[in-house]
Amino acid sequence: MHPRGPNRRTALRGAAGALALAAVSGCTWREPPSPAPVFVVATGPPGAVYREIGAEIARLLDERLPGTRVRTVETGASHDNLRLIEAGEAQLGLANLDSVMAGEVAGADPLRAIGRLYDSFVHLVVLDGSPVRRLGDLEGRRVSVGADDSGTEFTADQILAETGVGMEVVRMNQADSARALGRGEIDAMFSLTGLPTPAIADLAERHVIRLIDLSDAAAAMAGVRPEAYFPASVPATTYEGVPSCPTMSVPNLLLCSADLSERLAHLVADTVYTGARRIAASRPEAAQINVRTGISTGAVPLHRGAVRWYRENKPA
Repeated sequence: MHPRGPNRRTALRGAAGALALAAVSGCTWREPPSPAPVFVVATGPPGAVYREIGAEIARLLDERLPGTRVRTVETGASHDNLRLIEAGEAQLGLANLDSVMAGEVAGADPLRAIGRLYDSFVHLVVLDGSPVRRLGDLEGRRVSVGADDSGTEFTADQILAETGVGMEVVRMNQADSARALGRGEIDAMFSLTGLPTPAIADLAERHVIRLIDLSDAAAAMAGVRPEAYFPASVPATTYEGVPSCPTMSVPNLLLCSADLSERLAHLVADTVYTGARRIAASRPEAAQINVRTGISTGAVPLHRGAVRWYRENKPA
């Protein structure tokens, strides 16, 4: 297995190359065996929890699918993952519930959920010496809202549209945003991801940082979409030297195409939920993965294979 493929296109290149070789070899050469089926998990960008959680899920699936090549692809995150699944370029992908709902998901939609995994938390991060003390202080400042097509970008855009705060927007992934903030190239960064976020944890080890109180924005957003946005707090122990801070959370879903076979969807659900402890060994937010909350996917329908697994494993 190759858990961190360089991009979405290389995930399927190996199979295509093998088929091309077979086509030109004719009778002179012995044709190679047919390539193993490819199962692609769309994850996220460097410095983000999606990338690490997705890699752990892919490792577990690799053990359960011996005749299949399980791969991950690095993506921009939520919106990128949704497009890859809908295009048939990935079989699984992670996405924030608000990003999915922006597409008005319904029963006829090509997307289905394996289940709810964990919640992401909105971070608004500044260096300790920054004059920014509240969301409105971002007015006119240079701020990263996450990578193109990421869940961070989508949610940050929703917050800014609702609150009317204007700023100079730049779009960088988690790792690049943290580096730019540390170098003073931007004034603040948004991040929507699990706890702790690798890029922010690394930044906190090298610089004194602060999280901006987003309680007012959280209340406003929960009023707009109460099924997707929830007032929450980043705990005090999450990042070195950073106290607890009010913010909001968004559920994360593991998604697939509606035409994924019932057998495979059932196997994926079984793999993820019975393997949650193994995933949590490297990613603490995976401790939230459980059968009771797994079915809470909001407006996104569960895949019929996942539904069967939940019925078979209903808590007593």
